[in-house]
Amino acid sequence: MAEALRLRAPAPRTEALGLLRRYGAVTALALLVLFNLAFTPNFATLQTLNVNLTQVCTIVIVAVGMTLVIATGGIDLSVGSLMAIAGALAPLIFLGKLLPLPHPLVGIALAFVIPILVSGAFGWFNGWLITRFRIQPIVGTLVLFIAGRGIAQVLTNGNLQVFKVPEFQFIGLGRMLGIPFQAILMLVIVGLATWALRRTVFGREILAVGGNERAARLSGIPVGRVKRRVYLISGLCAGLAGLIVIAINSAADANLIGLGMELDAIAAVAVGGTLLTGGSATVLGTLLGALIIQLVRYTLLANGVPDAAALVVKAGIIVLAVWLQRQGRA
Repeated sequence: MAEALRLRAPAPRTEALGLLRRYGAVTALALLVLFNLAFTPNFATLQTLNVNLTQVCTIVIVAVGMTLVIATGGIDLSVGSLMAIAGALAPLIFLGKLLPLPHPLVGIALAFVIPILVSGAFGWFNGWLITRFRIQPIVGTLVLFIAGRGIAQVLTNGNLQVFKVPEFQFIGLGRMLGIPFQAILMLVIVGLATWALRRTVFGREILAVGGNERAARLSGIPVGRVKRRVYLISGLCAGLAGLIVIAINSAADANLIGLGMELDAIAAVAVGGTLLTGGSATVLGTLLGALIIQLVRYTLLANGVPDAAALVVKAGIIVLAVWLQRQGRA
């Protein structure tokens, strides 16, 4: 009996890997903060906090949608291009270039709604392609990864759109009770996604589809509908992030909006502990992962390390996160 219990007991190495997977992101973030407090000048200032928070919010918003997609066993390469479409479309609306407006506030209201809905529709199209033709998600979303930025460039004729519209730019530059409004949006989205995954039937369906699609289908879960919905949500998140980016920059450049965002979002999900093979999801982990990636980049730049080196370090962090996932599963 004692021998059987010893055989069932987890090995110390397995326990250590499990703890590292569970608490590794929190530990890494804490170590980064302590390092910066000790060695980075002016780290413990509101200005530094604001800079890092501003740069991480859009990554987190996009990464939340990416978390849901990856939880179903998929991937979304189109989020950066969908950001570009939303960012290109919004100024055309509130500047009255698409149609005459009865009042400027009408254009601003429409500029908040229409681009996000359009991005969501393109996200749904991704899900439709994948489920209708049963193609791999990386191939299905590659279509809009390529064509989406082209659509944004066609909308603007490749021109930079400069504007100064405080009512619209509140989404990226405004504050409520001293807190950046985009940070409030980020926390609301993180909270809603966490609640949905833990407390709703839809959340359980997402994890079931990613864990074993065939079993989920046999148990009566509408697999196709679940996948189309998560890609729709990913598109909506990308559209919102695109509006925040152009609001901060006071300009929309279809060539640059969301460039490389798909990689940052996937990295945040991986570092946060969500399995890239599907079947699990931790939105709070994704938030931590995005904070770690941003803080690593800030730490290196603040200490005189070139941005190119920061990209290499980011790649190393992703490799480490994937290795830990594989060891934890084993």
